[in-house]
Amino acid sequence: MADSRDPRSLPGADVAERLIELLTARGLRIAVAESLTGGLVAAALTSVPGASVVVSGGIVAYDTEVKHSLLGVDAALLAREGAVHAEVARQMARGVREALAVDDRPADIGIATTGVAGPDWQDGKAPGTVYLGIADDRGADAIALELDGDRGAIRSATVRALLDAVVTRVERSERRVEPTAGSPRSQRSAAE
Repeated sequence: MADSRDPRSLPGADVAERLIELLTARGLRIAVAESLTGGLVAAALTSVPGASVVVSGGIVAYDTEVKHSLLGVDAALLAREGAVHAEVARQMARGVREALAVDDRPADIGIATTGVAGPDWQDGKAPGTVYLGIADDRGADAIALELDGDRGAIRSATVRALLDAVVTRVERSERRVEPTAGSPRSQRSAAE
């Protein structure tokens, strides 16, 4: 069993380090909305020294109503499809960018997890059914996963898959944000 006090034991910690490097180099901020991962994505990101320069924060929207009230996921969609759906993941990712805005500026990237870790089915979906959401100013995408394993394995695989997907998206993007002099972003960068 991994030592929970050692940040390197967190699922996806190695990928999180690469993502923090990429975001820092490009001046981009990220915000996290999590359901089935219950904070594991944010924990992996914030385990990396210097993450405060690029991580706006995280919302654990475990309850379906919180997905609507804090992240703005459409209530009719949640009622019709339940929380485990590709469009829910997209809307969570879009919503967390706004919910965790810094100085009235949305996060550059919003990411989200929703799905069924098990052992029971949820909303008619089998354990291992997972949707990842990634949103930026170009739009929002969802990635469907069908994972195997116990609850812990599904949650860990979800974290790693999301962080891998975000690294790929950032690497393929040429987008960079230059902080303006005197902005909190440039002050944080200079302080750390």
